Amino acid sequence: MAEPAMNMEIGISTFLEATPDPVTGKAITHAERLREAVEEIVLADQVGLDVYGIGEHHRPDYAGTSPAVVLAAAVAMTKRIRLTSAVTVLSSDDPVRVYQAFSTLDGISNGRAEIMAGRGSFIESFPLFGYDLNDYEELFEEKLELLLAIRASEKVTWRGGHRPAIHNLGVYPRSVQDPLPVWIASGGSPQSAVRAGMLGLPIAFAIIGGMPESFAPLVELYKKAALQAGHDPNKLAIATHSHGFVGDTTEQAADAFFLPTQAQMNVIGRERGWGQPYSRATYDAARSLRGALYVGDPEYVAEKIILLRKNLGVTRFFLHVNVGTMPHREVMHAIELLGTKVAPIVRKELARIESESKA
Repeated sequence: MAEPAMNMEIGISTFLEATPDPVTGKAITHAERLREAVEEIVLADQVGLDVYGIGEHHRPDYAGTSPAVVLAAAVAMTKRIRLTSAVTVLSSDDPVRVYQAFSTLDGISNGRAEIMAGRGSFIESFPLFGYDLNDYEELFEEKLELLLAIRASEKVTWRGGHRPAIHNLGVYPRSVQDPLPVWIASGGSPQSAVRAGMLGLPIAFAIIGGMPESFAPLVELYKKAALQAGHDPNKLAIATHSHGFVGDTTEQAADAFFLPTQAQMNVIGRERGWGQPYSRATYDAARSLRGALYVGDPEYVAEKIILLRKNLGVTRFFLHVNVGTMPHREVMHAIELLGTKVAPIVRKELARIESESKA
């Protein structure tokens, strides 16, 4: 098992789902979902959660095309919660504008912004912004290089193959945090783990299927690459992002989360040719203690997070609520339970484990 790091952050991630309600068939508008997100961020801050992340997508079923704008809308009503993309599709964006958007967010929030950079699991942004999917890997590597150069220096000189060169030009505003946190997001690619480790960047693994413990070799690969590149692995943050929902009882949570999850997973499954529809049996198996769905009452979800910490040594956990459209009041209640019930259980148990290890 991985050696747990000292700190543990717990937060929320979302793609700002605007999918049809699986019962009524009615779809929430993008405007409604955006306003709901601001309310969620404010509540997450109030109940003591550590981070809220919004994923960038360019599809009709998600409203999150501009995460930094939505996050900025909540800044004045929050005090301590960190605000991040989850993820920024860096391959099809301009690193200058990405840095400017999040350094602006960092200034407004007085140092609470982060960027989570990824290649994206959906491809809609590539044709939308005029990029060739054949350049998928090269685009990400080149743009990540530029983003890191921008955050390292006010004046930038850079040349690549997919963007006009920059000759000793300044990029503003500069972030409050120095450097502005940049994470690498990965769906389980060994290459991504090695890249993040070599660069000394924190990494976030999307674990949405199978058993989270199976990511242990990737964590070790990440740490090994970091060590070989001269970075201290014990100082690097590791996050995971998994679907889930917290209810007053496990049965209630499981029933509430199933239909929206099934509806959205079937949409994605048809697009990607998965074959078999998403079933209740598949769902229930994923809710087991070693599965990748964090669905249940506060005690059960906390138990799964503690097991994740023991197996992977994660320092941050994102609960992705919700996968498909759910009533806003239920989502808000799940966020409240995560902050007031789940997080205190996790923190108390980890403090006990740490105390015993020192004794």
